[in-house]
This record gives sequence, C-alpha cells and structure tokens, in this order.
Amino acid sequence: MPVEPPARSPSSDTRGMVRIAGGAFRMGGADEDANPGDGEGPVRTVTVSPYLIDETAVTVRQFATFVKATGYVTEAERFGWSFVFHLFVGAAQRRYVRDASVPGAPWWLAVDGACWRHPDGPGSTVEDRQRHPVVHVSWHDAAAYAAWAGKRLPTEAEWELAARGGLDQARYPWGDELAPRGRWRCNIWQGTFPGENTAEDRHVGTAPVKSFPPNGNGLYEVAGNVWEWCADRWSPTWHAEDRDDTRIDPQGPPAGDTRVTRGGSHLCHHSYCNRYRVAARTANTPDSSSGNTGFRCAATPPG
Repeated sequence: MPVEPPARSPSSDTRGMVRIAGGAFRMGGADEDANPGDGEGPVRTVTVSPYLIDETAVTVRQFATFVKATGYVTEAERFGWSFVFHLFVGAAQRRYVRDASVPGAPWWLAVDGACWRHPDGPGSTVEDRQRHPVVHVSWHDAAAYAAWAGKRLPTEAEWELAARGGLDQARYPWGDELAPRGRWRCNIWQGTFPGENTAEDRHVGTAPVKSFPPNGNGLYEVAGNVWEWCADRWSPTWHAEDRDDTRIDPQGPPAGDTRVTRGGSHLCHHSYCNRYRVAARTANTPDSSSGNTGFRCAATPPG
C-alpha cells in the first residue's frame, strides 16, 4: 500500500469544480454493442445527493503541485515501471522495455522508468504537457491526491450523472451521434487500431484539458482522452439488484479486488473498445497504472 500524504484542511478549494444538483436519473445502458461482461445494465433509476465535481481531469501541473507539497511517490515510481502504448515508445526507450507483454493486448509495453514525470519512458518529459491529464497514476495515487486536496474520488453514479450532461439515456455526453456534423467531440482513436491513428480529432496521445466543448453540466472530456478512476469497487452484477444501497447514493459493492474506471481513453476504437459511451464501464486493480488512465475529483458540498 502507498504511503498516505498529509491531508489538507477539509475546506477544499472548489475552484474549477461544478455543482451537480443531484436527483434521480436513469443510470446504465442497453447498447447492442456493449460487452455483456461489463454489466452496463440494467437501466435503473438511481438517486444521487448534490455534490461537486471537477470540470476537468486533474492535470500534470496540479499533480506536480501535490507532489511538491507532500513528497508523494506514485506506485509506478516505486514499482519502477508502468505500461506505455507501443507507438509512443521511441528508439531511446526501447531498451527499457520488459520482455513480458499483456495477454491479448500486445500493444501495451511494460517500460522501466515510465511514470507521470516520464509518460513515454526515460528521456520523455511533461514540460509540454502541463495542461494534459496526469497519467500513470494508480487508484491509490488518485485517492491520495484527492485526500490532500480535501476532496474524494467520485462514485460511479456521481460520475455518470455528471457525464450525462442532463441528457436522458443519450449514447454520448452530447447526444447519440459520435461526430455530429462531422465534428469530433472527443479524443479517441481514428484509423486502424493498433497500428495507425489518423488523428482526425487532431490528437494522437492525450489532449490538453478543455480541448473539446463541455457537456451540458460544464464537464470537459468525460468521453475519451483518459480513463478516470471512480471510488467504487467493481462488480458486473452487484448493481442489478433493486435495493436501497444500489439505488440511493450507491457506493459500490463492499468488497472486491478491482476499482471502476469510466469514460474511455484516446486509445478506444470501435473495433475493440467502444467504451467511450456514457454507460460504458470497466475496471483495473488499484495499484495499476498506464499512459491512458487519470482521474478527476468530487466533493460533498458543505452542510
């Protein structure tokens, strides 16, 4: 387990956060192309109390401020490696690639020295990525930042309500069409995965926050760009039962080895991962990190 940094005062700085009024909404989806094992359904009415949520993912600059103030060391830094997408591993980084590959996903390379400071491996920097979402952060790292900031990670229900932007059961945060009037509204993969990204959305890797229009709630990049950690433990079935703890301010199952991530990333493509839809969900172990996973924070309003 990571060493917890000292927590900041509970009176957090709420600049850059938007207030979500809460209330009842229809959570989940019934998309025909959803992975049945993901547990996107059933569509159910969930009630959420009012809360605040960051309008953007936490940026490199914000995370660097946290590290400077606390001396926090991320899990990728302590483990000595993290996963980098193969097209981002340049000639200078090739010698740092471990032999092991991810079963079924050979495009992920385990690179020694890859971390939030060196997102593509040794020799890469974040000097020109200060406004990009911080990546190579585990769930533990995200939770530590949130505690220091006087905030917390959003529940999965909070994340989805905010991401829907006031729309009922729309496929995406802006509606049902992926690229309305031919304009891309999110940073995902175009071309042939995993070998060619035509970058029709103008981004090959992560995009700076606020690169695309916000949704109806004022949130940016809740589809694509980076996966975002949620507070909940993962289950494909726990939420299917109609009980108070699954329908009123649900906190997720009480036990489990993995944590929920939402929103998809710049590597999502319809041919293998169409999880940039609002209802889409997946999970990872809380000590895992990669070059396409970040987070945003939530907070409970005073009183």
